[in-house]
Amino acid sequence: MRLRDTLTGELRELQPGADGAIGFYVCGPTVYDRIHIGNARPVVVFLQMKRYLEWRGQPVRLVENITDINDKIYAAAHARGVGSDELAAEMAQAFVADTDRLGLGRPDEEPLATETIPEIVALIEELVASGHAYDAGGDVYFAVRSFDRYGELSGQRPDDVEAGARVEPGEHKRDPVDFALWKATKDDEDTSWPSPWGAGRPAWHIECSAMAEKLLGPEFAVHGGGRDLIFPHHENEIAQSCSIGRGFARVWAHNGMLELRGEKMSKSEGNIQRLADALDDWGAATLIMLFLQAHYTSPMEYSDATLEQARRACETLRNRLRIGAGEDAGVREAVLEALDDDFNTPRALAVLFGAPAGARDTVAEVLGVLGLGALAEAQEAPAEVEALAGARRAARERRDFAESDRLRDEIAALGWEVRDTAGGHELVRRA
Repeated sequence: MRLRDTLTGELRELQPGADGAIGFYVCGPTVYDRIHIGNARPVVVFLQMKRYLEWRGQPVRLVENITDINDKIYAAAHARGVGSDELAAEMAQAFVADTDRLGLGRPDEEPLATETIPEIVALIEELVASGHAYDAGGDVYFAVRSFDRYGELSGQRPDDVEAGARVEPGEHKRDPVDFALWKATKDDEDTSWPSPWGAGRPAWHIECSAMAEKLLGPEFAVHGGGRDLIFPHHENEIAQSCSIGRGFARVWAHNGMLELRGEKMSKSEGNIQRLADALDDWGAATLIMLFLQAHYTSPMEYSDATLEQARRACETLRNRLRIGAGEDAGVREAVLEALDDDFNTPRALAVLFGAPAGARDTVAEVLGVLGLGALAEAQEAPAEVEALAGARRAARERRDFAESDRLRDEIAALGWEVRDTAGGHELVRRA
């Protein structure tokens, strides 16, 4: 399998480590609120890659961190009048619960920044000893100009960064472009950890460098995340780790952003829908299909129109999977070619939609790998839904169409679609 490397622009074949597994590190959420549907895209993309590679027989070690120390957590906790550790624990639990509903499984490791403090402190100490970082009154900063490769990933060279950089009140940077590794505890922060520079807590970028190295070693196959993390987060990770001789990530893979009303979906823009609400409204299969219909590196529109298109695509496949049987080596090979080529899911979907009825079992197997196995499963409606469908049929027979429509909507709210047939009705689970 080859992925297009953001750093070089080249398609790079993924190479396993000494343990035989392909190591992925993916930047996960900062847990100050429930995640929105845009945050779910990297979760879906990299879990699907893991599932695909393991289906191919290639072991994978997927690490997706949870950032539970961050300025945003302190601010959100203060606004709610709760402890920052309490809020972070609540939102981390909510993140796991919300993403479990996607049905894609979980990463192999989900480290917390709070569990990695010794490794973070040790990494900062090494950076200070090497001359790439310095203590400034209890804060520690990375000296950006000490690393001559800074800007290779994003194109943001130190002189470019300086144009928009400034020193905030209370900071003692030697250079406005330098970034924090360790922050001394402030009066409004309710958690801190000891360090050689005094009580404080780690900054965001160093957390990921330390967690990646702790669980995957000094060099690993793939570092993933959204395109919005390329600068400064991923650029700073490279500087921290590579300046002291780590190979770090061999391939950088970035998913495109979701757009709502033509704007990138973000909490700061106020144009978000929480993942939990999206799952309630549309179901996991529709959301997964929506992501599969666009290449993972591309921006994609999130709207009722694109969601309805994805829902109809699920229904089309579900209906086709009710007939036929058998496997098809040609279909399988075409899917492998598509997904091995920078995980081209739109191309793989085109193969599945164009597959003959005799390839039904192969299509079902691939859908299972991608997280849409439920489309191939026979599903029996619960008694409550059957009773509502019977009442709706009776209402139609007495030509009470208002009551029929009301019952249809009630059935839909329970996650089912009722279809009239010559013999009565059919109930189909909504995608």
